[in-house]
Amino acid sequence: MKLSRILSNQNGVSRRHARHLLAAGEVQVDGTTCHDGSREVSRFQQVCVGSTIVQQAAPAYYLMLHKPAGYLSATVDNQHPTVLELLPASLRPHLHIGGRLDRATTGLLILSSDGRWSRQLTLPGTKIPKTYKVTTALPITPEVRQRFQEGIWFAFEQLSTSPAELDILGTHEARITIYEGRYHQVKRMFHAVGNCVTSLHRESMGCLKLDPTLEPGCYRHLRPEEVSSVG
Repeated sequence: MKLSRILSNQNGVSRRHARHLLAAGEVQVDGTTCHDGSREVSRFQQVCVGSTIVQQAAPAYYLMLHKPAGYLSATVDNQHPTVLELLPASLRPHLHIGGRLDRATTGLLILSSDGRWSRQLTLPGTKIPKTYKVTTALPITPEVRQRFQEGIWFAFEQLSTSPAELDILGTHEARITIYEGRYHQVKRMFHAVGNCVTSLHRESMGCLKLDPTLEPGCYRHLRPEEVSSVG
């Protein structure tokens, strides 16, 4: 939201008076004087007029979790445990999941209170690479690499996937990098070439890599440089 709107619409200050306060240097955003009423200010920033807080900063959380198998990427479920149950109860109300994994899939899961930030990480249009290690029921043939580079047609969405990179590690193992993150995308791509994924583990999303020191079910807060690497 623009700073001028925070001052006027949310706090009963007239637009004229808001301009006066800005020009006089009475307005601070996160402790820094701001004169520009058109500046976009997020709900995670504090806005003060003099010594009065007119917008309290909401807590911003950015976490990575090593998701174990058997947990749903959901906030509540009546049948299965959810990933939020792996986190402290005090954090759960603030968090949403950025880039879900199905119940059987393991690896890197991102949780945040910042919706704008997490959308930059997960929307197909941002083309952020997501890398997975895959084990399959049948051998992975060299032809699969070319098929994935060309894109796989998904009839339900009426589209072809963006080119994906496949590094064959063994007869039944590979590392795949996709640039979208559509519903069950990796499993559906292998199904389209006549194979079946038996295990799937997400290793990274963009510059965010699963911390090798995190045991399954454990989490940590992202470092500032990890947060700033996303959008």
